[in-house]
Amino acid sequence: MRPDILHKLFAPVTSLSGVGPKQDKLLRFLLSHDETPRLVDLLLHLPASVIDRRARPKIRDVVPGSVVTLEVTIDRHRPTPPGRSRVPYLVYASDDTGDVVLTYFRAKADYVEKLLPVGEKRYVSGTAQMYDGTLQMTHPDRVVSEADLAKLSLIEPVYPLTEGLALGSLRRAIAQALLRLPAMPEWISEEVLRRCKFPAWSEALHRVHEPRELTDVLPQQRYWSRLAFDELLAGQLALALVRAQLRRPAGARHTGDGHLRRKVIDGLPYALTKSQQDAAAAIADDLQKPLRMLRLLQGDVGSGKTVVALLAAAAVAEAGKQAAIMAPTEILARQHIKTITPLAERAGIRVAILTGREKGKERRAILSKLEAGELDLLVGTHALIQDDVVFKALALAVVDEQHRFGVRERLALTQKGEAVDVLVLSATPIPRTLVLTYFGDMDISELREKPAGRQPIDTRAVPANRLNEVIDAVGRAIKAKRRVYWICPLVEESDKIDNLIDAEQRFAGLQKRFGDHVGLVHGKLKGAEKDQAMMQFASGEISVLVATTVVEVGVDVPAASVMVIENAERFGLAQLHQLRGRIGRGSEASTCILLYREPLSEMSKARLSVIRETTDGFRIAEEDLRLRGEGDVLGTRQSGLPGFRIARAEFHAQLIAQARDEALRIMKDNPRLTGMHGEALRALLYLFERDEAIPLLTAG
Repeated sequence: MRPDILHKLFAPVTSLSGVGPKQDKLLRFLLSHDETPRLVDLLLHLPASVIDRRARPKIRDVVPGSVVTLEVTIDRHRPTPPGRSRVPYLVYASDDTGDVVLTYFRAKADYVEKLLPVGEKRYVSGTAQMYDGTLQMTHPDRVVSEADLAKLSLIEPVYPLTEGLALGSLRRAIAQALLRLPAMPEWISEEVLRRCKFPAWSEALHRVHEPRELTDVLPQQRYWSRLAFDELLAGQLALALVRAQLRRPAGARHTGDGHLRRKVIDGLPYALTKSQQDAAAAIADDLQKPLRMLRLLQGDVGSGKTVVALLAAAAVAEAGKQAAIMAPTEILARQHIKTITPLAERAGIRVAILTGREKGKERRAILSKLEAGELDLLVGTHALIQDDVVFKALALAVVDEQHRFGVRERLALTQKGEAVDVLVLSATPIPRTLVLTYFGDMDISELREKPAGRQPIDTRAVPANRLNEVIDAVGRAIKAKRRVYWICPLVEESDKIDNLIDAEQRFAGLQKRFGDHVGLVHGKLKGAEKDQAMMQFASGEISVLVATTVVEVGVDVPAASVMVIENAERFGLAQLHQLRGRIGRGSEASTCILLYREPLSEMSKARLSVIRETTDGFRIAEEDLRLRGEGDVLGTRQSGLPGFRIARAEFHAQLIAQARDEALRIMKDNPRLTGMHGEALRALLYLFERDEAIPLLTAG
């Protein structure tokens, strides 16, 4: 039941003048919506940079390569000669200090004559360049008469676009959407508004989309920061509502006498690390408390989170209860079951897997055992939250890589049992400042050490012009019976990104050289095809696996000891670290080669330097945050927080804690969100689509 005041904002973009089916399709792609985007999606699509048209020099003072607005008199036209369409249409213009040529390609003569009438004064704005000793402006961005000069936007926002969508059409659509903004009630408390010097919501949106100063579109300035705080507050309030629901006193608790846990530990081929022991003890302690557990287990790639999750499942199995582990991808779910099954079988814990691939008779058999209490642990994907999945006594929900799931999915799993305890796993170490954003106020356990036997990884950065040397080295690795991952940034060739080698192209090239030793896996393959390629690689039937980032998480082939990451400069630090974590899992020393194209930006140089220096995921996460804060803010689209459109980790970290404090204060003073301020907060939750939490206001 969305509040009436938001109806205008949730109207489809096709309700705007000039937005037809073609624009709708492009905007749908740009704004990441399966359905027609709404006005709110347009308004929350913020600029990446601005064009400054304020420079108004005389012609003789123009700096070539700069954006200028010139006051000129139109002297004469030289139209394109008939039959010579490649010759440009030239318009000669001047002021009292010099001349400029306005150049148009494939122009309609009547259009240009009407736009730039001979003898008239015009203001032309665009990038001026020298060509054959003459100042030129090719296809001026703006041409206005003296009467219309006042309407010329001197600072214009530039937005992230998608191929086929013109900047002008997007600007016009956003300008129309701004005209339909309703007068929204204020949901931020007066104290926070005063302390942070935040403008009103409507003013913030107007100033970011219609900047009066270059700094108005900077994420760290007060207009963008106000919108970021709104988004963070909506997220924190939703988390607080979920937390209030989960933290309610629980009845019978879920832990046994430890006999199954001892069997699991005895079956391990190595001793638990100190941090694994501490995490397992903290979880066992939580399971005995009269409040439901809400714990985050953070651990680097290969630090042994799955074993800790299995020990938690064993603890509830000792009490005759069931556990579930939900992973975001099938590859990751199958990796968990592969690690868990041998340990569980020795301990007498009954396990099964449920993904989209288990169908028909097999699926019915699993569901029947689950409902009868003949399974202790079910591992799976989103398939676990379907209506026909019924547990006899679910006591523990383990959610892996939680930031890939919405509130709705997390809740759906916990609602399949009574007072279910929640353990969240994250293989991406998250800086302390950001833990709050993804997870709210959780207890945290960190796995800092790597299990015994992990081998060091030698990481080297190599320019792409030495590709043949790298391919020769791969040949030597094949002869030595070693396994090699070769990672590419794309699945297939893309017109949009030049110079990037795609997986299919690299696979074809390596297969030509090494024949059947080479396999291919990427996200567009069917599940069974992916599995077959992975099994061939794990068994040694193939020696080289060409892959996209589909192998980033959860793939475990201990024999793999070499990784080549192509176009490494295109990957973020966290992703490079995740990929590299696929090697160094066996007894052999491992090598990771980062192939990069020159010239490297300063940011890419810094990233490659950090990844070569350290394998500590916690340090890499902090460095990643620090580096992203030093980007060229006006020139590049800043990377955002997963699940957030506006908030930027590097600029708004300090707002996260403030949003959390505000959400906790609201829950203390007005937990049911009643009255005028409560209505305003409900509007905020709907606005940022955190309304899954609203039904919890009436629950228990």
